[in-house]
Amino acid sequence: MDADTAAVLEAIGPRLRRLRSARQLTLAEVAALSGLSVSALSRIETGHRQPTLDALIPLARAFAVSLDRIIGAPETGDPRVNLEPQRLGTGGVAVPLTQHPGRVQAFKHVLGPREPVLASHRGHAWIHVLAGHLRLVIGREEHLLEPGEQVEFDSSLPHWFGPADQLAVEILHLFVPDGERPVTRTLPTSPT
Repeated sequence: MDADTAAVLEAIGPRLRRLRSARQLTLAEVAALSGLSVSALSRIETGHRQPTLDALIPLARAFAVSLDRIIGAPETGDPRVNLEPQRLGTGGVAVPLTQHPGRVQAFKHVLGPREPVLASHRGHAWIHVLAGHLRLVIGREEHLLEPGEQVEFDSSLPHWFGPADQLAVEILHLFVPDGERPVTRTLPTSPT
């Protein structure tokens, strides 16, 4: 085996450990998602077992990332992002616009009518309404947003968002998982 291939293989275990840590998953949770044993995962992460394709494919599925990301494949030179819409269990579709767990995550959501079910989790959310009318419930407060309006809130507060009527709503959703607020910078306007 050449030195470049050996270096790529040696980097996979630590990369998998960082990915698992960023998602705050245990070895047992990843084992359940991937179908691999806890000991096999541990040996891959520590470099005591060389990862094989039959182990990497279920891990890529478990983490919902490409094999390229797991093995650290070099950039191909094509800057386009291949968006993969995901059907939401609560109804609607989410299109992940970023692929960096543990950092700012961006989504485009198209949400259809559904019953409000409040949820809470660590982090901070920012939402921009692209089309339709958004109903946002935070605790006992309710807000209605029109296209072009934005809202930001602490997602550890019980919240829900969806269409304000029987039509779908389309939004851009930024989520910062560690609870930091996004910083908005504006350029000074020149006097008229």
